[in-house]
Amino acid sequence: MSPGLFQFNEAREKFANYTKEALTSNDIKPLILVFSQLSGGETEKKTTLDQAFRGILEEKIVNRGNCEDFLSVISLSISGVTEGVCSATTPFILLGDVLDCLPLDQCDKIFTFVEKNVGTWKSASFYSAGKNYLLRMCNDLLRRLSKSQNTVFCGRIQLFLARLFPLSEKSGLNLQSQFNLENVTVFNTSEQESTLGLKQMEVAEDGMEVEEGEMGDEEPATTCSVPIDYNLYRKFWSLQDFFRNPLQCYEKITWKTFLKYSDEVLDVFRSYKLDDMQASKRKQDEFKPQKDAHVYFAKFLTSEKLMDLQLNDSNFRRHILLQYLILFQYLKGQVKFKSSYCVLTDEQTLWIEDTTKGVHQVDSLHKPISHK
Repeated sequence: MSPGLFQFNEAREKFANYTKEALTSNDIKPLILVFSQLSGGETEKKTTLDQAFRGILEEKIVNRGNCEDFLSVISLSISGVTEGVCSATTPFILLGDVLDCLPLDQCDKIFTFVEKNVGTWKSASFYSAGKNYLLRMCNDLLRRLSKSQNTVFCGRIQLFLARLFPLSEKSGLNLQSQFNLENVTVFNTSEQESTLGLKQMEVAEDGMEVEEGEMGDEEPATTCSVPIDYNLYRKFWSLQDFFRNPLQCYEKITWKTFLKYSDEVLDVFRSYKLDDMQASKRKQDEFKPQKDAHVYFAKFLTSEKLMDLQLNDSNFRRHILLQYLILFQYLKGQVKFKSSYCVLTDEQTLWIEDTTKGVHQVDSLHKPISHK
C-alpha cells in the first residue's frame, strides 16, 4: 500500500491521543504539529479530527464527566477552527451533543459558556457555518423548558438569539403578520362568582361598626371617583382579546364592542387619578412575595382583588396604553398579508386618530410614551 495513502483509523487514533494530550497540557500546538505531519488531504484530516473530538466528548459523557470537562473539549475545538485544523461546524456539533445528553440544570451551565462566546460565534470564521446549528440548538432547548417554571432561562435564550442575529434575519421576523392566538388572558367571566360586590358590602358593614369619633385599625380609604365593580373588571380584561387578535376590529359587531369598552376604560383612566389609592398599606403588603419565595411569572395578574392597585400603578397603565398604540399602528398600517376586507371606514379612522391623541394625553399623567 502506498505510504501516501490516508489511513483513517490510524489517523483517528493518533488524533485522539494528541487531543487528550492537548486537553491535559492546555496547549494545542502538538495537535497542530501532528496534523501537518500526517499524509492526506486537508478535508480528510479535518473530518478525521472532527470525529476524534466527538469520540472523546462521548467518552466523557458516558463516564459522567462534569461540565468543565465538556467545555474544555469544546474550547479546544474552537482553537482548532481558528488554527485551521478543524471544520467550522465542529464546536456547534459538540455543543449539540452535550446539550442533548445533559439534564436542564447542567444545560444552564453549558449555555452560560455559549452566551459568553457570542462574540466568537459572530466572527467571520464561525457565523455562516454555525448560525443554523445555534438556532436549532436554542429551539430544542426552548422546547424542553417550561415557560412558567424556567422563565429566566427562556429569557436568556431569547436575548442570546437577539444578540446573535441581526434585526434583518428572516428567521426572527413575522413576515406573514401572524398573531399568537394562543395568548389568551384568563379572568373571571362569571358575575355570580365575583367578589367585587361582596368586598364593597364588607367595607360598608365595617364602616357602620365604627361609631362617631372612633377610628378603625386601618387607614381610611380615600373615595375613588370611579366605582370598581364587576362590569368594569369584565370590560377591562375583555380588551385583551382585541389586542391578541386585531382582525376582530374589522368586523362591525366586534368593533362596536371594542369601541364601547375602550371609551369606558379610557374614561376610567382619565378620572381615576394615581393618588386615588383605596387600599391601605396593609393590603399592599399582603401581595408582596416573601423573601426567597418562588415567584410565578404570569402574563397578567387578573385577580379582582388587584384591580384598584393596578389602576394606581403607572407602569401597568402605561402597558395597557402602549397596547392601544401598537393596535392602532397595525390597523392603520399597510401590511402585505392583510385580507381585502381589512379596511377601515372613515369613521373608524377618525376615532383611532382622536383616541391616539387621548392615549397620549392620559399618559401625560406620568412618564409619556415616545410618539415614535
